[in-house]
Amino acid sequence: MSDKGSTREAEEAGERLRRWRLVLGGGPAGEGTGHELVGRDAAMDRTLAALYGSGGAGGGRPERGGDRGAGLGGSAPQVARWLGDIRRYFPSSVVQVMQRDAIDRLGLSALLLEPEMLEAVEADVHLVGTLLSLNRAMPETTKETARAVVRKVVEDLESRLATHTRATLTGALDRSAKVSRPRHHDIDWDRTIRANLRHYLPEHGTVVPQRLIGYGRADRSVKKDVVLCIDQSGSMAASVVYASVFGAVLASMRSIDTRLVVFDTAVVDLTEQLADPVDVLFGTQLGGGTDINRALAYCQSLISRPAETVVVLISDLYEGGIRDEMLKRVAAMKASGVQFVALLALSDEGAPAYDREHAAALAALGAPAFACTPDLFPEVMAAAIEKRRIPIPEA
Repeated sequence: MSDKGSTREAEEAGERLRRWRLVLGGGPAGEGTGHELVGRDAAMDRTLAALYGSGGAGGGRPERGGDRGAGLGGSAPQVARWLGDIRRYFPSSVVQVMQRDAIDRLGLSALLLEPEMLEAVEADVHLVGTLLSLNRAMPETTKETARAVVRKVVEDLESRLATHTRATLTGALDRSAKVSRPRHHDIDWDRTIRANLRHYLPEHGTVVPQRLIGYGRADRSVKKDVVLCIDQSGSMAASVVYASVFGAVLASMRSIDTRLVVFDTAVVDLTEQLADPVDVLFGTQLGGGTDINRALAYCQSLISRPAETVVVLISDLYEGGIRDEMLKRVAAMKASGVQFVALLALSDEGAPAYDREHAAALAALGAPAFACTPDLFPEVMAAAIEKRRIPIPEA
């Protein structure tokens, strides 16, 4: 083997040992790699030890191998420095995971009530959910900073999701408004010709259309009514964030009349705040019980055009109200012509926990319940608007 090949293999082996040393940390496990951490690697290891070592975990069993006895304690300056360190050493996606772990493992939620702490964190959907759960305990000095953090995340989501959502739903609305006896100016000549090719007369070099295809005048009237009914129990935090953003996008489309309702054991209509999804989010109150039946009863009262209405229930289906009444309401809405969609989650968090018995009962009514990613949501809504089969992702 050439000296060049041997050198490359040695470098690769050294890099593997370095990575294992970072994973295993101190103690016999890490030292067994024979690799010493120095400089930047040692600093990275200290930030990992502060969170995942035995000291960082509040004295519990360390998850990363060795007895990594550092920790963040309860000191706000120390936590702020640690937040700065992880942003220096790790990419944004890793920083967000470590922040989430720090909040869950070390009980740092209370520190997020301090403005200087909020300015140090990497803002993402999960952080927004945590802030919303702390909303009622948040001092006035922190609320302005918290709103700025939430607004940044919301604007990032809107920029990513809005264009595709509007384009997808505009196409679905146009197709759903197709009429068989259009006025002359509303005829879709391309579709009409393709639908009537069998009636081509070669001697005249023309097609004699037996059926005209066109569209209604979409820009002059509301075509569809959409009711978003969102469970604001604590486990639904990420779904609440995404649903609020999508609600604002739908509300910006003149051909859709959008209502947004949030619920726990009480029901709150936040439709008037839809112009600003940040106002919607700060109007929610994460946590508490769940009464889906009461929420659906309110949504039923909003329906005036059943055949042109889509109701989207976003909930893990852990019902604290009257189960049989809930199912009867869903059955009644579907019987009247309402398109009913049940989403167990609207997020990128993977498979959610949910009430399987209630999900099966909804499926038996023709309303399958499934988890939906933000990227899939526009297609789900388009299918509901066009009254075609909902694109349910494979489990």
